Amino acid sequence: MISESRCPVEDGELYVRSTGEGPLLLLIAGGLGSADTFRAMTKLLAGDHTVVTYDRRGHFRSTDTSTGPVSVPKQADDAHAVLQHVGGGPASVFGTSAGALIGLDLVARYPDAASVLVAHEPPAVQLLPDALGWLDEANAQVRLAQAGDLMGAFKRFTDGIAGAALPELRAIRLPNEEDWKRLFARELAEILDYLPDLRALRRARTEIFPVAGAGSRGHYHYQPAKILALELGLPFTEMPGAHLAPQRNPAQFTEALRDLLEG
Repeated sequence: MISESRCPVEDGELYVRSTGEGPLLLLIAGGLGSADTFRAMTKLLAGDHTVVTYDRRGHFRSTDTSTGPVSVPKQADDAHAVLQHVGGGPASVFGTSAGALIGLDLVARYPDAASVLVAHEPPAVQLLPDALGWLDEANAQVRLAQAGDLMGAFKRFTDGIAGAALPELRAIRLPNEEDWKRLFARELAEILDYLPDLRALRRARTEIFPVAGAGSRGHYHYQPAKILALELGLPFTEMPGAHLAPQRNPAQFTEALRDLLEG
């Protein structure tokens, strides 16, 4: 049985979906932040978990009346509000891409929120020696979108992600245009400029698993998880698939995730 509800947050409301029975598991999406990202995984996990997903603020069925940049800590506040909305923690938390950064900030600032965090390919480029280059690239994408070339910004964005690049086609209509505009205008620079609070994460009681996909080796979003593991003195785990494995390889990926959650 699927339960849908609205979670009030500062300057908006979040669409929340819950299903299944068992320990609480919150899934935090990257990309455009849609709960639908996890439809396949949710079906696989709902047999032994109460799975909670939500649309990030301002995307799809969630609202946001604020203006200006949307910071990672603000989105972590939203994730905490969702947990409180569905009964509170501590919960198991899985975040992918930007969702992994949100999960890391959640653990750093709300120490009782999560018992386990699996952080899949967090784009924590501030941990990389060439961080300025990646920030410059993000700013270039933002400028393209602001100049009206949303497709150009989208293609540059996906070209850097393992398994996400599009074939060369003369014309592709970009779905969810308003959500992509929001990502480039208000979120992308904030996401890539975010540095996880390593000191707070070292003190956290949460069991943290920095993970990346085997298919992402050689791409910028693989290395931060390895560096994060090293900085926190934790093991690094390779998962099946690449950056979009939660959507494109849900069966294999969910099996590996379940092993971590039950480990």
